[in-house]
Amino acid sequence: MEIGSRRAHVLGVTGHPTGPWVAQQARNLMIELGDRAEGFRFLIRDRDTKFTAMFDEVFTAAGIRILKSPPRAPRADAFAERWIGGLRRELLDRILIVNARHLRRVPAAYETYFNEHRPHRSLGQAAPLRALPDPVEDDIRVIRRDRLGGLIHEYVQVA
Repeated sequence: MEIGSRRAHVLGVTGHPTGPWVAQQARNLMIELGDRAEGFRFLIRDRDTKFTAMFDEVFTAAGIRILKSPPRAPRADAFAERWIGGLRRELLDRILIVNARHLRRVPAAYETYFNEHRPHRSLGQAAPLRALPDPVEDDIRVIRRDRLGGLIHEYVQVA
């Protein structure tokens, strides 16, 4: 998660993450970020053994400093913990995942919803990738779009 913009990135899903797999996901993220990666100064991560030296090297090669959270301190990375809690409460507690393909699609759909539509208090009720529209004085109609089979609803103003 990018703290300043609140933009979340879902990198991959696997039942058995290993050090090399996690390092490959880090490489994929750096490719996805492209030139934007230069704007990052820190990566906050926990002390899980899956975060190997290969993982750290991906970020240090780009000039990003690695900060490890203290042991047994979930509040040290509160932004990520909040995102994971929201994913669980808003989605995973309400849906039955049927297979690996479904498990890849559901968090990807939530990532899109989170980044493009879900309002964030710290962003003035805007979404990370969408600014709020200008206020309209005319009669406004609101339409609802259902996502993930109606599990998540998006509301959009139409003039």
